[in-house]
Amino acid sequence: MSLRGCLLLLVLVVTVGFSQEGKEKQHYILEAAPFQGSIILHNTDISHLITEHPTGLMLGYSRKTFGKKDWEQLYNYPDWGASFIYQDTHSPTLGKTYGLFAHFNFYFLKRNLQLRVANGIAYATNPYDRVDNFRNNAYGSKFLSTTYLMLNYQKERIFKRLGIKAGVSVIHYSNANVRAPNTSTNTLAFNAGLVYSIGDDEPDYIKREKVKIVEPFRYNIALRGGVNESDNIGSGQYPFYIISGYVDKRVGRRSALQLGTDVFFSNFLKELIEYQSISFPENEVAADTDYKRVGLFIGHELFINQLSITTQLGYYVYYPFDFEGRLYNRVGLKRYFGDRWFGEISLKSHAAAAEAVEFGVGIRL
Repeated sequence: MSLRGCLLLLVLVVTVGFSQEGKEKQHYILEAAPFQGSIILHNTDISHLITEHPTGLMLGYSRKTFGKKDWEQLYNYPDWGASFIYQDTHSPTLGKTYGLFAHFNFYFLKRNLQLRVANGIAYATNPYDRVDNFRNNAYGSKFLSTTYLMLNYQKERIFKRLGIKAGVSVIHYSNANVRAPNTSTNTLAFNAGLVYSIGDDEPDYIKREKVKIVEPFRYNIALRGGVNESDNIGSGQYPFYIISGYVDKRVGRRSALQLGTDVFFSNFLKELIEYQSISFPENEVAADTDYKRVGLFIGHELFINQLSITTQLGYYVYYPFDFEGRLYNRVGLKRYFGDRWFGEISLKSHAAAAEAVEFGVGIRL
């Protein structure tokens, strides 16, 4: 995918966003901000890749909210929108990346301090290749999952519709072990740029009386799956399946607490168990060791309109084969369809070591 193609895709997203609003008057922010930074040494295995300072460009649009929906007041009238990041690592091994994101902007300090949370997909121009690019142990595939956090000072309409923004960002790239290798990178960057406001006569922020939400215990069933690979390069991709059951309880307008269990059927572990039983007899791994795992977890769900963000911390109570330790964590983005059904994309990790990107569906009863 070329830079031109990514820009055209961003324009398409913006056009769709505008067209969906119909004749209702909306207010938007367009932005452009170049950046420069450094790749953080989070793992000594990528020390040979950190040779230069990455540079790039952030583009984006955001729709402003004023409290027409209850959740907007609840989160201090955030923005939501889409953004694009071009990053050049100035390393012939790592190459360039082009990322497209969905984001939320949250505001503090009289709306002068902006925190952006964004998630999306990126295209890497020069991923690992065992012949032509074997030194790139950070990106094992062309397409990567990517997340960035941005903390900016933003001041709109300083001169007519033009404003400024400046701050710091952390940009993460990883394919979550969909294909090995997957050491990943994190870029700490400083950005500064311009913002342009679309729409005149911004309305006052709507303030409603706060309504307390009281719900009984809710019961959830989720089915997740995907493909991943062990850290042994060339071992192959295998499907995995997860069955989850948990109970949750709302503890306010924003949050619910969770308690549940996961049953993991990770087929890549079959190959890894067989490999270790043959190649590393000193590890005393039997070839018929069970590859399944069972975990118990506690979690939190943050509700944002029909979206929610889930975070979970688990512990394997059935753990016949040692892989990355007994503790695991999951961060997910959930979208509700009606009152019960939901779809979810989540990242399961062991601390900072990603195991899999999970795609799931579920029901909340």
